Amino acid sequence: MRDAATPAALFHVPRPLPDAPLRLVCVPYAGGGAGVFRGWHTGLPGIEVAAVRLPGRESRYTDPPYRTMGPLVADLADAITATADRPYALFGHSMGARVAFETARRLRRVGGPQPRCLFVSGCRAPHLPLRPPTGHLTDARFVQELRALGGAPPQFFADPELVALLLPMLRADFGVLESYEHAPAAPLGLPVRAFCGDADPHVSPAQAAAWRAHTTSRFGLTRVAGGHFYLAERRDTLLRTIREELARSDSPPKEGR
Repeated sequence: MRDAATPAALFHVPRPLPDAPLRLVCVPYAGGGAGVFRGWHTGLPGIEVAAVRLPGRESRYTDPPYRTMGPLVADLADAITATADRPYALFGHSMGARVAFETARRLRRVGGPQPRCLFVSGCRAPHLPLRPPTGHLTDARFVQELRALGGAPPQFFADPELVALLLPMLRADFGVLESYEHAPAAPLGLPVRAFCGDADPHVSPAQAAAWRAHTTSRFGLTRVAGGHFYLAERRDTLLRTIREELARSDSPPKEGR
């Protein structure tokens, strides 16, 4: 495992809770960082929140970003294994949902610790096609696509120097998604809870519900008021559902065959 992929580098724990019975590992969307999950620990009492701090942004700005799914998933799985001092669950939004899913599958393959629950948000089921690729677009057209997605505030696009500074990282993140190829495998044997914004133009309720095919355990779909980036506006609703689901997932899952 590379030095830049150690747990200390990958995980940002805003409030360490050594005695917490469970850890929630949170994976951000493309272009996002650990700051996406700022304040989550206040809405998840008794749960230690570990936000994944990907390279190429925030305090890891000088670290080269991942460009494909495989190395990212391998490093995250290693970091989870190295810190497996208690049960944990995985949450991912958009790109982060597929990363979390593939991490759970990798850990199953290598005999690593499985999460108590997998939360996938704002993401089509992995066997469904993604949005049209963006890797071939000029910088100007790529920025237009980013603006249409709505994940960054207008101030970001009003600062050309900032856009130019972060563009390589953003293109790398989209490359992680667009180079991803789903490989069929046995469903996971753990609960999966999917979330979908009811006004999300990129992920329909049916596409989110299709995650059901990837578990032999309990599945649920929660529709949340908002678009693709509903996380901040509906944080209380989201965290309440996570708390309720984790309370139901208080015993180790039986692995699917």
